[in-house]
Amino acid sequence: MTRKRRSLNALAERMFYRPTGSDRLLSAVLAPLGWIYGSAMGIRRLLARREVFPVPIISVGNLVVGGSGKTPFVIALASRYERVWIVSRGYGRRSRGLVEVSWEGEILAPVEAAGDEAMEMARALPAASVLVCEDRGEGIRYALEAGAGLILLDDGFNRVEIEKFEILLEPESLPNRRVLPAGPFREFPSTSRRADLVLREGRDYRRIVTVEDPGERMVLATSIARPERLEPWLPEGVVARHLLPDHGWFDKEELHALLKRYGADRLLVTGKDAVKMESFQLPLSVMKLQLEIDSALFEATDRYVKEYHAT
Repeated sequence: MTRKRRSLNALAERMFYRPTGSDRLLSAVLAPLGWIYGSAMGIRRLLARREVFPVPIISVGNLVVGGSGKTPFVIALASRYERVWIVSRGYGRRSRGLVEVSWEGEILAPVEAAGDEAMEMARALPAASVLVCEDRGEGIRYALEAGAGLILLDDGFNRVEIEKFEILLEPESLPNRRVLPAGPFREFPSTSRRADLVLREGRDYRRIVTVEDPGERMVLATSIARPERLEPWLPEGVVARHLLPDHGWFDKEELHALLKRYGADRLLVTGKDAVKMESFQLPLSVMKLQLEIDSALFEATDRYVKEYHAT
């Protein structure tokens, strides 16, 4: 990624989630473009013809760019059911087309072909199967032929051409509620009314973070959206930070040099980062993220799956 693009990404993240006075002014200037984009997305949703599949499909998505806990939520949801297939786009992967990442926990593809989030889910779910495909319909049909009893769509709210049960996750706070490029919303915020469940972080679910194998001196190395979200859970001993854009790929020699430069004994990474460093043979302290979710919130998905199989 070029320096110019990194600067634009940093500007967008700040304008969307930590806006300064000048950022708010820029957002206001861009607001008409956001209105045009939001209207186009609304028309697309209105005109969409939804395909109905002979299997229950649950989508876990959001309306904003950046992380809102989709991956750990999908993991928590998938662990409740049998014969689950997860269909993801595979953001950031170095492959195209349909790639079968895992079959009931057996890893079938390298992380470069799967993408970091899909590989993280595959590693965490020994009883589920994971595939990535830009065409979600193609991915669903593949999973059906493989005997899927339930399909989870990762980041599937904007897949308006598919009939499904919609779970929408919202960040705890959103200071900018405009539509791209003026704000973080992919569609108008009012579109959330189309979801079957709208869950807000801090109200309906919260993060629980533990650090596996912490070191005395650690370099935080991460490529997640809005890495400042990690600050409340950082342990003592973080002596430096190495931050890449979301889904960025790490260089082993660069990480080794960082450990040496700061006299650090370990790299502090998220689970999403760790799957991209498996072959590096570097000392890792992994921030394990789980979601604490009220079990009552799953009553609606349980009912949907049960009724779908009953019809």
